[in-house]
Amino acid sequence: MGKRRRVPERRGLGRRPALTGLLVAAAVAGLGAGGYVVFGDGASAAGSPRSPEELREAPLTAADVTAAADAFLTAWRKGDVAAAAAATSDPQAARVHLAGWTEEAGITDAAFTAGRPKGDALAFAVRATVTHEKLNEPLAYDSGLTVVRRAADGEPVVRWRPSVLHPELKDGERLVTGEAGSAPVTALDRDGGKLTTAGYPSIGPILKSLGEKYGEKSGGTPAVALRAVPADSLQDTEGGGKNGDAPPKERKKKETDREEAEGRELLLLAEATPGEVTTTLHPGLQKLAEREVAAKPRSSVVLMRASTGEILAAANSDPDVDTALRGSLAPGSTMKVVSSAMLLDKGLAANDREHPCPKYSSYGGWKFQNDDKFQMKDASFKASFARSCNTAFISQAEKLSDDDLTEEAQQVFGLGLDNWSVGVSTFDGAVPVQSDAPMAASLIGQGGVRMNPLNMASVSATVAAGSFHQPYLVPPAVDGRVLAEASRGMSSSTLGQLRELMRYTAEAGTAAGAMTGLGPSYGAKTGTAEVQGQDKPNAWFTAYRGDFAASAVVRESGHGGEHAGPLVAALLRAAG
Repeated sequence: MGKRRRVPERRGLGRRPALTGLLVAAAVAGLGAGGYVVFGDGASAAGSPRSPEELREAPLTAADVTAAADAFLTAWRKGDVAAAAAATSDPQAARVHLAGWTEEAGITDAAFTAGRPKGDALAFAVRATVTHEKLNEPLAYDSGLTVVRRAADGEPVVRWRPSVLHPELKDGERLVTGEAGSAPVTALDRDGGKLTTAGYPSIGPILKSLGEKYGEKSGGTPAVALRAVPADSLQDTEGGGKNGDAPPKERKKKETDREEAEGRELLLLAEATPGEVTTTLHPGLQKLAEREVAAKPRSSVVLMRASTGEILAAANSDPDVDTALRGSLAPGSTMKVVSSAMLLDKGLAANDREHPCPKYSSYGGWKFQNDDKFQMKDASFKASFARSCNTAFISQAEKLSDDDLTEEAQQVFGLGLDNWSVGVSTFDGAVPVQSDAPMAASLIGQGGVRMNPLNMASVSATVAAGSFHQPYLVPPAVDGRVLAEASRGMSSSTLGQLRELMRYTAEAGTAAGAMTGLGPSYGAKTGTAEVQGQDKPNAWFTAYRGDFAASAVVRESGHGGEHAGPLVAALLRAAG
């Protein structure tokens, strides 16, 4: 037997693995005890000719295993995909994987060194080079194969499994070399400080979204690696829509599917390098928002500057689910800000005009009631708004067209058009056209209406500033984005009355407890959204103070003023 030589450590499985077996050795003439062979150009062991029937019944010999392995490995080494595939039990599947070995995985210069057959199995070592554009990296690992008799003629062939190519490769996976995920990004706050999940636990989804959108734009580069990926991900790796408007569980599943599509790293060719992008987040206010939601389970909050749209803080008690920017929840009575603007625009309400608040109101076959079935006789619209009277709004449904609320939301408040360019993935609200009872329910933030704290902070910001300014987290100058605009504004009469409604609610209505001491340039609206299957409703609160607007939701908690109001008030007080 020839002399063995020590093989230097090579990179293979994982980041820096060593070749684990003692399979790589100098070529020897035969297969004596403990011997090895480097397969070359078809030096297979020959046997006596036998009929297919005899072969199918005959046990495999060491010569059979050696011959089948030799035929397969020799063809594979030469790059003869057809011959290598034909030497397996499943030529069609093997052909796809063997072709991908070079075309998708970029593996070349392969050499195989085999050990002694053990029954129907044979171990072999692989040495090759992985190439991607100008990158090259040596690849070394141990694998193995099993020989079976082909059903058609009894000839020994390699039993095909993807793991023959690489022991880490599972059924339904392929080898691919290329960019692994998005380029990372170093996100900065508005003062140039680094944003990390260590300092701000809930911004993980924001950082990931920034990486997806700005990694390469900001000069970052993704890692390059040989990976094992699901075969179907080579055709479809998107895994979901732009705005994340699915429910939290569905969004989480899509993110998991996307991560699985990126596969498992087998060999790293190049480390990722981060780019850098500056956001509008205010470090002190973001830190405060983080503390507030940490003390309130199932809570999310957003603070923005009304006159510009800059998002100053966005936080979630659940660090893995971005309800603040991508949530899709019924906003309850906070939606009455938009509904009131519509009624004022159409002359169906006026602040000091009588606008009764009965105990019940029916429309479209549904019977609606107020919280605790309260009623107010001879009430003004201002009083009904401040007390959050549902029936005062439901009673106007018969005078409305199905699309009136949708048009008000889209044209005046910029909601539900799916055209916000925030700089990260967001859900921009939904106010679908509905008929009958669902249309009436939408007036009080139920039915098909869906919002999140970002959307409702923007609603208050529109009232505070007098017109819609699309919220953004990354300044549009960074990449030349065009921000969404509202197609029309509110009349001065509607705007003045709407501000009066929200101010009165903050002074003497359902929001007064939370907003104490924040006046006089302020306004607010509470919301309590019943959700089927929940023991307690979702609490909502939206408000503005001076040039700052904020909104919060606390799921499965109770009344908006009690549970969501303090989060909003804390941020507005700190913002100044």
